[in-house]
Amino acid sequence: MAKRQTIAPERPGRVAQRGLPMRPFSESLPMALLRAREAVMCLFRPGLRKHGVTEQQWRILRALAHRGPLEVTELAEATFLLPPSLSRILPDLEERELVSRRQVDTDLRRSVVSLEPKGLKLIAAHAPYSEEMYAEIAKRFGAQRIEQLIALLHELEASMEDLAQRPSQPQRKGRAAE
Repeated sequence: MAKRQTIAPERPGRVAQRGLPMRPFSESLPMALLRAREAVMCLFRPGLRKHGVTEQQWRILRALAHRGPLEVTELAEATFLLPPSLSRILPDLEERELVSRRQVDTDLRRSVVSLEPKGLKLIAAHAPYSEEMYAEIAKRFGAQRIEQLIALLHELEASMEDLAQRPSQPQRKGRAAE
């Protein structure tokens, strides 16, 4: 596997020279999270391709396996997929008999998605590869550090919940959103 190229930090003076009132791009939290996600996901993608599923399809299967049947809106929230994207993905998973969808008796506008035995079988087939990748990450980064990172990410997410709920605040002059 080719070694991933890391991004060299920007020189602090370069940003100031351009007069940008913000931190250097290399210190952007959203970009650091995206870079870390990509570094991890590049390990898992070959296994997903081998089983003929996309990252989004895998998230759906995993969510259903761990949380049980979910209404479409709940599934969209659990997998961080936009409802229109989810509605495009589900027919393929249904056609492959990995999931099924049924309407809610009390409200025919709503539907519940369930994992089917073939979906569970696909997860079981991919699990050894997935665990192998987790072991490799733990070997390189450290199992305890992974646990710490996950805990910190949960804390970060929780600390942002009320901030995301607030109506947009007008930006003060000289402050940039990131």
